[in-house]
This record gives sequence, structure tokens and C-alpha cells, in this order.
Amino acid sequence: MQPFELPEFYMPYPARLNPNLERARQNSKTWAYAMDMIDVPQHGTAIWDEHDLDSHDYALLCAYTHPDCPGPVLDLITEWYVWVFYFDDHFVELYKRTPDLKGAQAYLDRLPLFMPVAGEITAEPQNPVEKGLADLWSRTVPARSADWRRRFVESTKNLLDESLWELANISENRLSNPIEYIEMRRKVGGAPWSANLVEHAVGAEVPAVIAATRPMHVLRDTFSDAIHLRNDLFSYEREVLDEGELSNGVLVFERFLGIGTQEAAGAVNDLLTSRLHQFEHTALTELPPLVDEHALGPVQRMGVFAYLKGLQDWQAGGHEWHLRSSRYMNGSTEESRAARPVPAGPSGIGTSAARIPLSIAATLPQRMRSFSHVPFEKVGPSEIPEVYMPYRPRLSPHLDAARENLVEWAKGVDILDEVVWDEQKLRAYDLALCGAAIHPDASPDELDLTSGWLAWGTYADDYYPIVFGRAPDLVAAKVCTARLSELMPVEGPPTITPVNGLERALAEIWARTAAPMDVPARQAFRRTIEKMTASWLWELANQKMNRIPDPVDYVEMRRKTFGSDLTMSLARIGHGKTVPPEIYRTRPIQNLENSAMDYASLLNDVYSYQKEIEYEGELHNGVLVVRSFLDCDRERALGVVNDLMTARMKQFEHVVELELPALFEDHGLDRDARATLTGYAAELKNWMSGILEWHRSCHRYAEEDLRRNFGHERAPRIGALTGLGTAAARIGRTPVGTGADAG
Repeated sequence: MQPFELPEFYMPYPARLNPNLERARQNSKTWAYAMDMIDVPQHGTAIWDEHDLDSHDYALLCAYTHPDCPGPVLDLITEWYVWVFYFDDHFVELYKRTPDLKGAQAYLDRLPLFMPVAGEITAEPQNPVEKGLADLWSRTVPARSADWRRRFVESTKNLLDESLWELANISENRLSNPIEYIEMRRKVGGAPWSANLVEHAVGAEVPAVIAATRPMHVLRDTFSDAIHLRNDLFSYEREVLDEGELSNGVLVFERFLGIGTQEAAGAVNDLLTSRLHQFEHTALTELPPLVDEHALGPVQRMGVFAYLKGLQDWQAGGHEWHLRSSRYMNGSTEESRAARPVPAGPSGIGTSAARIPLSIAATLPQRMRSFSHVPFEKVGPSEIPEVYMPYRPRLSPHLDAARENLVEWAKGVDILDEVVWDEQKLRAYDLALCGAAIHPDASPDELDLTSGWLAWGTYADDYYPIVFGRAPDLVAAKVCTARLSELMPVEGPPTITPVNGLERALAEIWARTAAPMDVPARQAFRRTIEKMTASWLWELANQKMNRIPDPVDYVEMRRKTFGSDLTMSLARIGHGKTVPPEIYRTRPIQNLENSAMDYASLLNDVYSYQKEIEYEGELHNGVLVVRSFLDCDRERALGVVNDLMTARMKQFEHVVELELPALFEDHGLDRDARATLTGYAAELKNWMSGILEWHRSCHRYAEEDLRRNFGHERAPRIGALTGLGTAAARIGRTPVGTGADAG
């Protein structure tokens, strides 16, 4: 008996079969024998025999996922897939069944030797994985650009290296949280790698000028997530029940949401559907303006859209293959591998198009929920659940002076414009308190700088929906955003003159912050601000369409809209050159930062739910996103968001306790680098506990503050921190009701 019934999948594209299938089957088998992948035991362990290769039928996978490529190209791509699946099974048998972290690391460290971006392969292969990789790389890269090679090396390296993440979780018997799982599954699951091969299959490359833009990232990530979540559904029985795997989305949802396997499978399928909807939304609304903005020529445009069609073909073909391969749970037998039939309709090969109307109808309610929210919904006071916070906040002794300095600075740069903000609002929001809590050890000047950035970012976040969102006017918002970048020169003075408070404030604080930085540091810091301002355009576009974001897209964009990277970068400014830049790009540091960002931004969503939904008519709130996705009430959604916050905090603790020390050893970091990164983790603890303390104590989110700030009552003048010294007593205690503890 299967552990659950497969759900009704959303698949709007018909699967087609490449006519060169039989050729690819024969040639890939010949190649696998030549690479010693069949009937050649590894360290005494049998990996594959010929029956395994035949029954898995990777040639059928590639013939379905690349239906239009010529025979020689299909042969090569099929051999890449034989290689990657052999690697997966080879790694399982040698290093996962009896976890061997050191052996696995040594094994993975050799593989990049067989993928040089430039030059020849000089290393000698020692096993079928290395032998196959060397052969495939040598036959593929002559037709590809240096940019494609770099991207393919990165995605292949992620696919290989992050197998250690799965292995470490097995060793610790640790199940990842949903956000971590989606992020890591993209790397270890290999779909970005598949997307690179789509370019090779269609004979076109994504132009380098747009390869790193948001639309292209979203297309690749949604493509990847849909493939991986679909695979999780089909492979649950083999991975979880047979191999003891923990890296499976159904299992993650089952444990995190506390639901049965069948219900968890339904939730995974809903997320799969949501990711495909996001793929379509991006392709239709973001990709055309992107190619126009970069003035791509006809050949480049044809290449981009050929790539897009190739991703669609892969989705449809991959689904059809999962329905037929013996590798997966699909209800088929050895004698008959046919697709699940349409009720009272055709079944078998060539009938996938007949299932499209049914799949669209089944997922229509989910799509409609995303566009049917009624703005300014009456939701009542925000209910604040018990929040897990293991760190005690501290407060800068310079707070009182910083409060008055911030008011004087705001007056001087004209952000107290009586339209977005006035002095009473600025004092009620008490952003100097936030600065004093997230940077308790800052000097007076450093605290003024932090408070100024917090004030500018919060003012700008309020400014965009008021000035550009009510119409809405996306063109004017884009012009404004472009001008903000011009006010942050990397070298020399700004090329334009500020014309309003938003611009004057940015120009002034940028000059103050950038002055002691070198050029690379200025470039990096400016990028953090540009990510934030660009994310506000994303919010305005969703607002214009009355579209509640997809859950994964929301979490990833929320890090930017909240300005997390900006305020974290203020801490990094003092790190100097003690830590090699590449260390900040490692998985442990990325997990440390992302878990902290998600905790803080979801915390803000909990506190700001009534403000954003009822008073501002917003759509960008985690509680609302979960409500829409799970089709549940506020209480259930609030509980899920709080559980996500707790899971991200516990992941942060896990990184600090286990992954940072391992990072120090693996990279041989010296004492100064270790001290800097340990201090950075302490700064992030201050950052999270300080943000919680600010939410509890400022006058921005409680219902009485909302009536005052959106009405005509005057806000009280903030003179000191409410409840200063009582934070420790609140750890583990629940603020209830209207959030009175916050103000």
C-alpha cells in the first residue's frame, strides 16, 4: 500500500516526446558501461546493474523534458542525467547509509577538478562519478560561453556540496524547517543545474546582462521548487520509508504543521501549484518589461523565450516521467506504466493534454484567493502570541541624546512634511530606541547614524504607498527609485540635486556613512539599499493587481522590504578585512543571516497585522499570506507564522552552536576572523532582541496608536523607554490582548 494517494497536480503544459528516444536509450547505456557505472561495485558496494538503468529510464526523462532537441544533443543531455542520478545513488550508498562526513567531504572536494571554467582537465579520475564528469564537461563546454560555464559550475558545485547538508541532518537526526528546506532543496536537488542544461538543449543562452535580475532568478527558482516538490511527492515512499531520508517536503510539512501524511502531501502540492502560478505571473508580467528595459535584440529575445519554453517543457515532461519511472511511487506496475487517466477520458502516452483542463479547474480556487482579497478588511486588534526569544535586549546609554538628535536631523532634511510624517509621529515611532536596542554598544555618532538609517528607511517605506500606491503610479515610483540610486555615488559627489525630504535625507546620511568606506565597501552597501528600494516597486506592482504574494516569494522578498540587509550591513562595516569575503557567502553564514532576517520580518508582520490590513489596505503581511495559502482563519495563520519564527530562531541557535565552529575548522580561520564572526553572531542576537523590544515599546502598532496616528489625536511625547529594565521578566511571557505591553 502506498503511504498516500497522489494529489491532482497542476500541469497546464502538454508533455511531448522527442522522436530520438530509442537512440538516446541505447547510447546512454553504452556510455554508462564505458564509465563503469553498471555492474562495477564501488568499495564492495553494488550501485547499479543494467536492470536499474533500464527501469529508471533516464532517456525517457530527457526525451520528455527536451522534446525538440536533435539526436546528438539529446544523447549528451541524457548522459548528464545518467551521471547526476548515478552520483546521487553512489553518494547514498557510500556516505549516507553509514554517515561518513570526512569521507564525503574529501570525495566532493575532488569533483571541481573536473569542471575547469578555463583550461584543460589535468586530474586523473578515480571513480565512475569523476570519470563521467570529466567526459561530459569536455564534450559540453566548447559550445558554451564563459558566463554559462561559470553559472553551470556554480549550480553543479551546489548540487554536489550541499549533499553534506543532507548528510549532516541525517547524522544529527535533524529535520529542517520549511523555509530552510525550500532554500536548500534548490541547491541539493539540482533543478538550477537542469535549468542550465535547458539553455544547452535549446541552443540559446540567457544574456549575461539579465541573468542576475529578479525575473530571471524567480523563473529559475520557481522552476526548481516545482520540480523538487513534485519529486518529493513521488519519492516519499523510497526516500523516507526505504532510505531513511529527512530531506523530503512531505515529511517537513507533516512534522512542522502537525498533520497526517495525506494532508501534508496536499499542502506540498498546493505549494507546488503556487510556485507554478508564480512562474506564469513572472513570465507574463515581469519578463516582457525586462527585455525592453535592457533593449535586447531580436536574437537575444528569441533566446530568452526559447529558454522560457524549455523550462515549461521540462515541467510537463518531468511530470510525465515521474508517472512512469520505476524509481518512484506512482501506482504503476512493471507491466503497465501509464499516466493516471482523466475520468471517462483517455489515458496513456500522448494524452497528457487531455488532463490540462482538469488540472486548471482543480487549482482555480487557490489562484482566485490570491486576487480576491478585499482591502481594508476589519480585523480588530493584533493578537500577539507568545514569542520565542532566548536573548535579553540591552540598551545604549546614549538613547536620550539620540532621540533629540534624530528629531533635529529629521527637521533639517525635511522628512517631517506633515503628509507622511510629522514630529509627533516620529517621536511616537521612537526609531532611536530601535537603534539603541539593536546596537547597544554603539558610540554616540554610530547610534545617530543607525537611528538616521532606520528613520529614513521607515519614512521611505511609508512614503511609497502614500505617494505612489493610491493611484497607483508605477512609472513615477521607478523614476523616484532611480533617482535614489543617483544620490548614492560610489565616487565623487551626486550627479543630481535632491528635491524633497526623501532625497535630501538619503543624500545626507549616505555622504556621512560612505565617507570612511573604500570603493568596494560603498558598492556593497549601496546594493543593500537598492535591493530594498527595488522591493518596494515589487510591493506596488502586487498592490496594483490586488495580488497576495506566493508564500516563498513573499518570504524571500520580505527580507528586502524590511531592510534587513541594510541594517545588518551597518554591523558589517566595522568588520574590516579580518574575514575573507567568500566566508560571508558560505552556507552557515547565509543561514545565520537569513534565519535572523526571517525571524525579525515575520515578527513585524505579527505586530503590524492590524495596521497593514485594516488601516493601510496592504497585502504584504505574512499572516495574510498564510491565511490565503492555507485557506484558514487568522488564528491558525498567526500560529503558523509564530511557529515559523520559532523554527528560524532555533535554526539560528543551531548555526551558532554547531555550524560556526565547523566553519572555523573547515576553512582554517585565524583567531581574528573567528572573533569577528563570533561577534557578528552576537550582533545579530542584539539585532533580533532589539527589534522585539522596539515593537513592544514603540507607539506604532497597538490599536490606540493606530487610531491616533491615522486620525487626529495627538501622539504622546516619548521621553524614555517604557518598561526599561523589565525585558528579562518578559522572556517566555505572552503579551496579550491589544499589545498594550508594546506601548
